[in-house]
Amino acid sequence: MQHSEIRLLVLDIDGTIAGKSNHIREPVLETIAAAQKRGVQVAIATGRMYRSALRFHQAVGSTLPLIAYQGAWIQDPMTQQILRRWSVPRAQLSELLDYFEQPKLRELLSIHFYIDDDLYVRAMTPETITYVERSGITPIVVGDLRSTLQMETTKVLALSDDIALIDSLLGSLQKQYTPAELYLTKSVATFFEATNPAANKGAAVKYLAEELLNLKPENVMAIGDNFNDLEMIQYAGIGIAMGNAPEAVQQIAQWVAPPVEVDGAAIALEKFLL
Repeated sequence: MQHSEIRLLVLDIDGTIAGKSNHIREPVLETIAAAQKRGVQVAIATGRMYRSALRFHQAVGSTLPLIAYQGAWIQDPMTQQILRRWSVPRAQLSELLDYFEQPKLRELLSIHFYIDDDLYVRAMTPETITYVERSGITPIVVGDLRSTLQMETTKVLALSDDIALIDSLLGSLQKQYTPAELYLTKSVATFFEATNPAANKGAAVKYLAEELLNLKPENVMAIGDNFNDLEMIQYAGIGIAMGNAPEAVQQIAQWVAPPVEVDGAAIALEKFLL
């Protein structure tokens, strides 16, 4: 592959350009800036809320629309225009809530609904508190999430520190719903996520590249670290997984970068773009 053909670099945030510190470290920022000097445009694609991702978008100096909520929400921070916004189908939303509220699950899971770039929760659980500290978002505590079912929900997140529980949740819901009904994924081992079936980072990056920038897959490089990055890594001409990515994600990537805590994204950019 001619690395000179790369015109668009798409970066995930958590586990890719931001590690435990929740900030992008200097070596990563420097290599991103060097790539931009060579004419490569940079975009952020994250499962995060739009307003939680905005500071990272600004930190890398992106001039492109920001891909948030796994691609269910794409907004241009320059013009504030929302280019894509898909919500979880209402029937599935209600069913998911029923599923999570089964007596055996209810006490084990923290449930987040994302509505209009706000976070709605049933209660402030320890997992929610940790999430809130990292995302910088103040949640709206409603007691009963059924009260929100008439609103358009962009994403549903179920959190638990029990990784096996999240895996079994994903497994059983993938049997219940086809990819045409819901997009189901994990963004970290403790996060189960559901969005509209049309929303995933691969579809979002394709839209950005082909519809907005008139590029082809071979002009795109994407770096990610988890299952929600699979489609984007597969789409890109150069698809890179982080060293901290699960084995299945590493296997579909063309190259595996060192982990986030040793600035693996910077090393990937040095190798492929600089």
